[in-house]
Amino acid sequence: MLGMAIFAVGSAGCALASTTTELVLWRLVQAVGACVGPMLARAIVRDMYQGVRAAQVLSTLVLIMAIAPIAGPLLGGFLVVSGGWRLTFWAIVTISAIILLLVFFLPESLPENKRESSSVLAAFRSYPLLLRRRTFMRYVLCVCFFYVAIYAFITASSSVYITRFGVDPRYYGLLFGVNIIGVMVLSSFNRRFVQRYSLDFLLRISTAVAGLASILAVITVAADVGGLWGVAVPVFLVFSMNGIVAACTNAAALNSVEPAIAGSAAALLGSFQYGSGIISSLLLAVIPGERTILMVSIICAFVLLSAVMGFPKAPEEKPKERLQKQEAA
Repeated sequence: MLGMAIFAVGSAGCALASTTTELVLWRLVQAVGACVGPMLARAIVRDMYQGVRAAQVLSTLVLIMAIAPIAGPLLGGFLVVSGGWRLTFWAIVTISAIILLLVFFLPESLPENKRESSSVLAAFRSYPLLLRRRTFMRYVLCVCFFYVAIYAFITASSSVYITRFGVDPRYYGLLFGVNIIGVMVLSSFNRRFVQRYSLDFLLRISTAVAGLASILAVITVAADVGGLWGVAVPVFLVFSMNGIVAACTNAAALNSVEPAIAGSAAALLGSFQYGSGIISSLLLAVIPGERTILMVSIICAFVLLSAVMGFPKAPEEKPKERLQKQEAA
């Protein structure tokens, strides 16, 4: 509730801002409130589900969240045309108020016998403990590296598609949207995959496919073959694998920690996952060179790093074995 309240206040501040500085500051407040939702969603899933079922629910979350990059710009564009950019923020305030009301009736997800009194300071104390857990951090780094690649594409794709390949700005949105559809399709399939295959196996396959696709993208750009499709098709394969990677890494990471620190684990995981965009933006800004080869090189390097993290060294359990252990517990 506190997060949604901060988000609503930040959105209202943006709508009332009279200068660029005010807008940026209120956007910062808005972001502080917005970060609570994704973190708590993961923690709630960890409270209620484990293993295969958790991966299924997280796949559904990824599927729903994948709709936002498509629906957001469409709705935002309509609101801007209808009433200006301030109307967009007032619409967000309204949506925030509705969500805040719904959250008020949301029951506590963690069973009472597993609850522990804690504080913000205690949550921060758990971070060093989590950082020392190799299994947890392997999954965190796997998704973190993968998202560096994803954000590299998000940051540079408009310049690459429009400037180098001459794509009409009106059609750029369609090319970008196809990648989102790929994520949605793979997220839907992943709900069934996790019933038949282990999370680690799915991570190995998805990161391997993404790795091969990223290598292909580097080759096509370096050899100047395939034109636009020499970049768009391999990147589509990489981007689509996020439908599996995000859900499986989140489920596996949160399943490796105790329920008492699931919230801290979800927060740390989210910080690495979404903070990875800073790395890709810095690399694109600092490293000199032609934009297209730089973009696909960053994608390739970090997808391969993600694949390394996705290949476990310890023996893994099959889904049936995990289910038996969960039922026994």
